[in-house]
Amino acid sequence: MKFGDVLRELLEEQNLSQKQLARDLNISASALGNYIRNNREPDFEILKKIARYFCVSTDFLLNYQAVPYSDYRDQKLLQIFHSLTDEQKDLFIEQGKLFIRSNSRKKEKSSHLGLDSRAL
Repeated sequence: MKFGDVLRELLEEQNLSQKQLARDLNISASALGNYIRNNREPDFEILKKIARYFCVSTDFLLNYQAVPYSDYRDQKLLQIFHSLTDEQKDLFIEQGKLFIRSNSRKKEKSSHLGLDSRAL
């Protein structure tokens, strides 16, 4: 996924217009349009402004994974998490813990039955 594609997705998720983002970042609408169409790439300062605006890393915007085990979903999960309120973050964490417990129970059950846990 290219920078412009990531930026377009963020705009859609936030229900923001290109014009509004350009105004908020204090850049021209035409420059922003070129970024979104993948015709041009922003300089480092603009890239940092965009990352700060959407509460994501510059690596996320550039679809770059420095950590070999990190993928787009990891970064997307962090982006979503950072956009939540503190109360929502707490609920999100609790829901994640429920998923982990559920997976542990499934593994225990399958090991007792002699099944391959991937089959569940």
